[in-house]
This record gives sequence, C-alpha cells and structure tokens, in this order.
Amino acid sequence: MPQNPLPDPEAYSRVLADAMGLPLDQADLSEVARNVALAFRLAASFMDYPLPDDIEPAAIFAAREQAHG
Repeated sequence: MPQNPLPDPEAYSRVLADAMGLPLDQADLSEVARNVALAFRLAASFMDYPLPDDIEPAAIFAAREQAHG
C-alpha cells in the first residue's frame, strides 16, 4: 500500500498556527517545524507497530494519583 508523503513541517506549522490564531514569529518557526517533523517521524513508527486484528481499544483511561509516602 503506498504511503502518503508527509507535509512540509514548516508549511504545516504555519497553517496550523494561523488556523488556531496563534502568533508564530518567523524566528520561532524553524524550532516549531523541527518538533513537528519529529512528531511525524514518531507517529510513523507507532503506525508501523504490528497489532493483532482482534485487539480492541481501552474503553476509558483514567490516570490515578500516586500516593506520596
């Protein structure tokens, strides 16, 4: 199955910032784009992880507070 190419991280960051109304200075854009590119790479590795066909997602996740001792 052919995979879709990933969007350009800089253009993607700019479009999302504009869509959310977040100010993104040109000086910060390269750092944001670098993190977006990392997120793309990490997501790809999760998507490639083999799971059995009969697996079901958890119904609800609730984090527990840890006891301080």
